[in-house]
Amino acid sequence: MTTETPAPPAAVRAEAPAARAAAALQVGPYAVTPPVVLAPMAGITNAPFRTLCREFAGGKGLFVSEMITTRALVERNEKTMQLIRFDPGETPRSIQLYGVDPETVGRAVRMIVDEDLADHIDLNFGCPVPKVTRKGGGSALPYKRPLLRAILHQAVSNAGALPVTMKMRKGIDDDHLTSLDAGRIAVDEGVTAIALHGRTAAQHYGGTADWESIARLKEHVPEIPVLGNGDIWSADDALRMVRETGCDGVVVGRGCLGRPWIFADLVAGFEGTGEALRPTLRQVAAVMHRHAQLLGEWLGDEARGVVDFRKHVAWYLKGFAVGSELRRKLAVTSSLAQLDELLAGLDLDQPWPQGADGPRGRSSGNNRVVLPDGWLRDPYDCAGVDASAELATSGG
Repeated sequence: MTTETPAPPAAVRAEAPAARAAAALQVGPYAVTPPVVLAPMAGITNAPFRTLCREFAGGKGLFVSEMITTRALVERNEKTMQLIRFDPGETPRSIQLYGVDPETVGRAVRMIVDEDLADHIDLNFGCPVPKVTRKGGGSALPYKRPLLRAILHQAVSNAGALPVTMKMRKGIDDDHLTSLDAGRIAVDEGVTAIALHGRTAAQHYGGTADWESIARLKEHVPEIPVLGNGDIWSADDALRMVRETGCDGVVVGRGCLGRPWIFADLVAGFEGTGEALRPTLRQVAAVMHRHAQLLGEWLGDEARGVVDFRKHVAWYLKGFAVGSELRRKLAVTSSLAQLDELLAGLDLDQPWPQGADGPRGRSSGNNRVVLPDGWLRDPYDCAGVDASAELATSGG
């Protein structure tokens, strides 16, 4: 991929008049201005998508890789080694690690340091999907306080000068909340910043995020920055979260699905420099082409790139008038030429439609959290959790 960051399509590019600076988020030696972070999302936040989001943000903000499994990293799993490839223009290089075994986490962090694989490490304690929680990982892990402490200790002590942050949820369910205890442990172990998704694992992505839990965590750990995550669908949402919770920055996940230009909106919102972008379908189609093209370049295969892009199509086209037959064809396209031909068949002069904003992606809630047998009996009993519980692959 090119070492220069191309500008967004001209018709969608945000204007940039003189701006007033937003408060910086300090992540170790890195000042993140405005304080906006792309949430790690499995199968989504690979290098091409991060490039697209960075272009719209004008290089501002912090953009984190999708989940990298520590066992897969130390074993140099082929897919994992592909996922940790950063675009030359990415600074800082931010990598998110998942692990349940302290020793393996420590080895992975040491490998990152020794081989100069990243500049910032984020730890995943927020993933609610069954393949992760049934191993005691992700959003299940903070319930085991000693295990959380051991993992954080190994990560921080092996990271050297690299800042270590963590992302977590409120807890497993409303009867097993963990964020305040986890926050205090994080401070004790030298974690640089914490991001809190204001939902429990049982909620998955359903219902409404509890922003008050973010405010409570901020009050509980005033020593380090706290970032808020959940239900940020626009720059107005992000600014309101900061006002209402006192958090030091925001983490945007599902809000950028099919809307990478939200990062232009966020920069403009925090810096007070402009209105939100409302692209026409023609402008959206240009972004779709670029996204698919970047994926093909990254994978070294145009067809694989377009196939990987398919999951994004419905998000990009949400709210626009697109017939069911064209949607079906777009869902099976496998070349850039075919993608362009199908997009050209749309009414590309459609303006930004009503209903194009708001929730996208997974939204189910009130799920049973799949946990290891006896996980909830004792938060201080960590027997049975070892390297065998590590996942063997990374990403989605």
